[in-house]
Amino acid sequence: MIEYLGEANSAALIGLIGGLVLGLAARIGRFCTLGAIEDILYSSDDRRMRMWGIAIGVAVIGTHIAMSTGNLDGQETAYLDRVWNPAATIVGGLIFGYGMALSGNCGYGALARLGGGDLRSFVIVLVMGLSAYIVMSGPLAHARVWLFPVEEQATTAQGLSQWAEQFGISYAAVGIVVGLALIAVSLASSEMRRSPSHILWGAAVGLAVVSGWVGTYWIAMNGFEVEPIETHTFAAPIGDTIFYAMTASGNTLSFSVGSVVGVVLGAALGSYSKGHFQWEACEDPRELRRQIIGAALMGGGAILAVGCSVGQGISAFSVLAFSAPVTFVCIFLGAAIGLRQLIQGFADVG
Repeated sequence: MIEYLGEANSAALIGLIGGLVLGLAARIGRFCTLGAIEDILYSSDDRRMRMWGIAIGVAVIGTHIAMSTGNLDGQETAYLDRVWNPAATIVGGLIFGYGMALSGNCGYGALARLGGGDLRSFVIVLVMGLSAYIVMSGPLAHARVWLFPVEEQATTAQGLSQWAEQFGISYAAVGIVVGLALIAVSLASSEMRRSPSHILWGAAVGLAVVSGWVGTYWIAMNGFEVEPIETHTFAAPIGDTIFYAMTASGNTLSFSVGSVVGVVLGAALGSYSKGHFQWEACEDPRELRRQIIGAALMGGGAILAVGCSVGQGISAFSVLAFSAPVTFVCIFLGAAIGLRQLIQGFADVG
């Protein structure tokens, strides 16, 4: 494939295929971060949160098998090759979760809704992508590094499987035990076991994350050009896609661009297949203002936390990075605070 398409185009194709699966999972399987949090907090339905458990479990098992068989070097991934900054994780996760509640979606969810015809999500996507770049490499980059210094090239274990390896425990053993435990807990509910759609799409999301790791590592090992080893996340990659759209004639495709476009296309296909595609616009300026503020917070928060709800919530979990569960909890708490504020505000108006 590399011989015919080149490294960059091959990576973009791998991202596109995985993105299509993620887009279909969002629209057909209703896989959604904020939706899962809303369900468990306000409707006593934990099936979509259990979907996350299945997705993480499958991703952990697949990723660690790949690491054990030489198809992935976990220490070269963004979540394990740098020193973890807990303060940045906590602050970034809380900011991201709060912004997600204000916007009504995370970056991945906004892309999926855009694929279903929601033009409000187009604004969220644009603002989130721009704010991510502003904090990552723009005017606020120096302030970010000053407040939350980043130490590159970690010399100590930054993940559970790396730590366990010091005691002679293989990657495969750690990944299979942790992954099966997560899947078992997720399937402990009889309602979940009676919902094959939730199980299927949760597993599909996990496999999409694994495909990104394995695919980009294969390109990095077999190509001549330097290509990053990465998988799906939706903060900086949205900015990458905007940048590519403006500079395509002098730029190259990437896994990130393929992933973002794939989610939108997959969501569009899923929406059409269910008969749900419908153009929607924002009729309330206050709602749009809230969504813009939330999107700006999400972009900056994701950069501080080194990943969004998918990037840290599944991709970082797949390599068992220490940062993943902390970020996940902080995103949950931030979203819970934001949702409570919104609901109380609506109640006061009523």
